[in-house]
Amino acid sequence: MTTATVITIAQQKGGAGKTTVAAQLATGFAERGRNVALVDIDPQGSLTEWMKVREHQARDAREIRFSMVGGWRLDAELDRMRRDHEFIIVDSPPHAESDAKNAIKAARLVIIPVQPSPLDIWASKVTVETAVREGIRPALLMNRVPPRGRSLDQALATIERDGYPALTTRFGNRQAFVTSLAKGLGVVESDPKSPATDECRALVAETLALIN
Repeated sequence: MTTATVITIAQQKGGAGKTTVAAQLATGFAERGRNVALVDIDPQGSLTEWMKVREHQARDAREIRFSMVGGWRLDAELDRMRRDHEFIIVDSPPHAESDAKNAIKAARLVIIPVQPSPLDIWASKVTVETAVREGIRPALLMNRVPPRGRSLDQALATIERDGYPALTTRFGNRQAFVTSLAKGLGVVESDPKSPATDECRALVAETLALIN
């Protein structure tokens, strides 16, 4: 009997790339042959739309169990799914509302996507503090990172100065991520030799290291 590890993707600021990270992480786990499920509790339903495309068009994609539920039903849904999966990835809604907080409380690890700017990092403070208060490990993931630039340098300086917990892995500002989602795939499936795939695999490896 297995008991799934829950990983919540959370960020109170909208547009940070939560759905992108959830889909890429799930397909990265699946590529490794891990039994993974996705749960969408974000009312926007972007991950649900991605899964619809996946189910109807991505015939050769690896199987990923999927569920969309209201945030108030999350605990019951996780209890139902835990025994059948190694990992459950939850895409939570933006803003510091009760549904997002419940998703954080249910997790072992909270991955917080942030774009490379001090403002976006500061906006993550509530999410980080909520996780820490619940005894859950938070980790910022820099997303849509340009190859170089002042904003990136400022973001890295902010993380270091303010002591934000951050992953070594970063997701670049790459069209391959966008293209893969439009096909109902992850980059490991749509473009396995791309730099984006290298980043996705690095995220999987670093995530596994943190929860093991």
